Amino acid sequence: MLKTIRNAFKIADIRKRLLYTLFMLIIIRLGSNIPTPGVKEGVFANFFANLAGSGGIADFFSAMTGGSFEKMSILALSITPYITSSIIMQLLTIAIPKLEEMQKDGEDGRKKIREYTRYVTIALSLIESLAMGIGFARGGYLDYNNAFGVIVTVLSLTAGSAFLMWVGEQITVKGVGNGISIVLLINILSRIPNDFGTLYDKFIKNASNIVTAGLAAIVIAAVIILTVVLVVYLQDSERRIPVQYSKKVVGRKTFGGQSTHIPLKINTAGVIPVIFASSLMSLPGLIVNLVGKSPSGVWGAIIAGLNSNNWCVISAPWYSIGLVVYIVLVILFAYFYTSITFNPLEVADNMKKQGGFIPGIRPGKPTVDYLTNILNSIIFIGAVGLCIVAVIPIVFSGVFGANVSFGGTSLIIIVGVLLETIKQIESMMLVRHYKGFLND
Repeated sequence: MLKTIRNAFKIADIRKRLLYTLFMLIIIRLGSNIPTPGVKEGVFANFFANLAGSGGIADFFSAMTGGSFEKMSILALSITPYITSSIIMQLLTIAIPKLEEMQKDGEDGRKKIREYTRYVTIALSLIESLAMGIGFARGGYLDYNNAFGVIVTVLSLTAGSAFLMWVGEQITVKGVGNGISIVLLINILSRIPNDFGTLYDKFIKNASNIVTAGLAAIVIAAVIILTVVLVVYLQDSERRIPVQYSKKVVGRKTFGGQSTHIPLKINTAGVIPVIFASSLMSLPGLIVNLVGKSPSGVWGAIIAGLNSNNWCVISAPWYSIGLVVYIVLVILFAYFYTSITFNPLEVADNMKKQGGFIPGIRPGKPTVDYLTNILNSIIFIGAVGLCIVAVIPIVFSGVFGANVSFGGTSLIIIVGVLLETIKQIESMMLVRHYKGFLND
């Protein structure tokens, strides 16, 4: 990876793109430290600390926003409204025929969908910031606990979210990689030094002797390396289904006849199932904290069982039932999300129209059944891999009390974005090489 980046800096055009991306990331980190006007930072810091036990929701916000939410900066909403709106538009594309037609209309249709996504992003930002502004005013977290204070908060947070959306799109066009993913990546990476500091203070600095400290360092390094290796295999592994295209003779020319394949990623749904499951499990705890009333009895036990901070704790093993629910949700969401993003019937029809077929499988329904069976097995394997990656940090945290903001979700995002960005840089270098060869 370092060799690829070093070679990329030797090419003027790619170097310019890399420096532009770096400049934008610096702007983002500077903006993450600009406080939202009118918000009492000290009071809000206490509010955020109270959220720390709400099923990991504080850690989730801290990781996804790069600490902006904790500081209540103007970028506190981060890029999450855009990600949410993108998921909503994907779901609506399946449900609304007109949007589905736009998706199939090529670049013009996709451009229109991206425009709608921006509108939905602004709407979600307004709703979220309005809810936060009203909540802050009622809690006395604003300098002016009235309509003016709420309006200033709403405008500041919405503008910050819109700015990040614009930065992400500019990075995609003028920089390297997917801009939205890059923005999310830098937010997650910005929290890792603090997390490593927490691990060092808890297990190494305060160890009883040097042997214990060394063993703790080895265990921490082994867990991180093992998780990263699993994520790399999960992100890069794919099942290639061979496809043969029939030859067609038109006049004196022969078309087709080539062999290719359909690449099906093992992790077909990416990190979406983990995010969906984490958000759903965190929602009850978040509502309880916002209401300010802690339930007791059975409901209190259920809320505690949904809290990921209570999973795999040796002194309270019964709460780990929530971990089983979490794993089931990840698997179900993996099947659900893949079903709306990959349609075996549509793939089979396109193959048939272009004269393609899978060797040994008849076109039509047999091809659909074959693709469906393979897809189901791949989804399960990928979902199990996602569960392993997501559960490793949870087990480590529950057994040893290593409370950090990054987990399986963060590692999947980090590794996935880095791999895709490096692949894009290599592709740009390859195209540049071919252009030079043709010009010679």
